[in-house]
Amino acid sequence: MKAIVVYEAGGPEKLIYTDVEKPKVKAGWSLVQVKGFGINHSEIFTRQGLSPSVSFPRILGIEAVGVIVETTDEAKLPIGQTVISIMGEMGRDFDGSYAEYVLLPNQQIYPVNTRLPWEILATIPETYFTAFGSMKRLNIKETDSILVRGATSGVGLAFLNLVKAQFPQIEICGTTRSLTKKEQLLKAGFDTVIEDQDGKLQTEASFDKIFELIGPATIKNSFQHLLLAGIICNTGLLGGKWYLEEFDPIMDTNGGYLTGFYSGDVSSPKLNQLLDYIEEFRVTIQPEKVFKLSEVRLAHEYLESQKSFGKTIILN
Repeated sequence: MKAIVVYEAGGPEKLIYTDVEKPKVKAGWSLVQVKGFGINHSEIFTRQGLSPSVSFPRILGIEAVGVIVETTDEAKLPIGQTVISIMGEMGRDFDGSYAEYVLLPNQQIYPVNTRLPWEILATIPETYFTAFGSMKRLNIKETDSILVRGATSGVGLAFLNLVKAQFPQIEICGTTRSLTKKEQLLKAGFDTVIEDQDGKLQTEASFDKIFELIGPATIKNSFQHLLLAGIICNTGLLGGKWYLEEFDPIMDTNGGYLTGFYSGDVSSPKLNQLLDYIEEFRVTIQPEKVFKLSEVRLAHEYLESQKSFGKTIILN
């Protein structure tokens, strides 16, 4: 089969499109024909050698949509079943989705019921599931004022689409490090846009709910813009910092609450709940960029560039 193999850490040029042996099914695992997948920032970190547990060579990819072609659990995963897989150790401890086929543990393969085309379904898994879980953690009400910190990311835009679909009149503000993307954000549906300069929001405004995608690098500043009894949901790590340091939980929370969401908390019922929500509220879903498997290097280059906006996917 064709696959993208990283033989050593480095830049996008280390993503090698090549022929490899198609995985052989083993007990407790099934083979999925990959129809598509999204490109994620965590995969860029891994490619760069910033995931200590990952050894090379490795086929990256922490998510996939596709169909079962060989199974060891006919009852749960019959041949031809549409499935989603995200997280676990896919693309880290074992080879992931940057390929025509991926061998996965049965417990990490989630059957879904949907008629969505592959281009749309491939845009959903990690991105929309993360946004959906975070939205529920924020306990959103239609009277809330909301800030999305890291609004140009795929998860930021997915969150916007999910919330606006249910609450069309709600006020959602987005942040960007470059105001050259302001018009794109407004066109996408954000009501206002704030510049995020060197980890500080260039505004005096405060909000009921903050969806924090930059992560520990900016949480302390986000609390300075949170209204009393407001909630921050930390989900992303776009700031490149993994842990919250020099943070006083008494003084720095400013009367607010901190929660988070981990997309590894996933199951087939939860994914189908997301798909039902998308259908019920007619959520608008569209990838920003679509590449072929042979173009994964270009997809990584785009996601790392100043032009990056929204969700980038690969279709096989």
